[in-house]
Amino acid sequence: MSTNDRQRTLYRSEYEHDACGVGMVANLSGEADHAIVAHGLTILKRLMHRGATGNDPETGDGAGLLLRIPHAFFRKAVPALRGADAFGVAMIFGGEGEEAAIEAAARGEGCEVLAWRDVPTDPSAIGTDARKVMPRIRQLFLAAPAGADDAAFERKLLVVRRQIERAAPGAYVCSCSSRTVVYKGLLLATQIERFYPDLSDPDFASPFAIVHQR
Repeated sequence: MSTNDRQRTLYRSEYEHDACGVGMVANLSGEADHAIVAHGLTILKRLMHRGATGNDPETGDGAGLLLRIPHAFFRKAVPALRGADAFGVAMIFGGEGEEAAIEAAARGEGCEVLAWRDVPTDPSAIGTDARKVMPRIRQLFLAAPAGADDAAFERKLLVVRRQIERAAPGAYVCSCSSRTVVYKGLLLATQIERFYPDLSDPDFASPFAIVHQR
């Protein structure tokens, strides 16, 4: 390609910058499969060169996955969900001592509180700095307001998320949805699978995985 040809394209090398790593894998049939979760973790590990660390080389700047809610897995893990036709999940970091305010925020939008779950973690899998600031990680399961269809419930959960953030300043809501859930943290891409044992469970299935290495 000649110099004149390069000048006629939209490419300009001076605009190149380093950036986070982002990837996606999906089953074109739309069928949920644990293999998709495993492939998503593999993609994340291949994006290690896009990640950063600070003073502690074992504490990442952040890595995570966005997955469809694995209903079968959660119904197995949380008995209170076995009779629920549909539910939403709020993935919450921190918020200890603010549970009443968090639940009130959800009920104030017409949602029923079904259960809390402490997310299993393995702190030995992460760096020293990450362990020092590691919050309690929990999931709050909510049922839809009476008469709400799927789309209305999803919109309502967005409002619930904002209300929780206002009512409980010590809580960080990673995700709050009836469709998707986020697993993330101050992790290296190679640490997330061991840190969150949920992701290795064969019943944890999704038709897609969107991953991010910061």
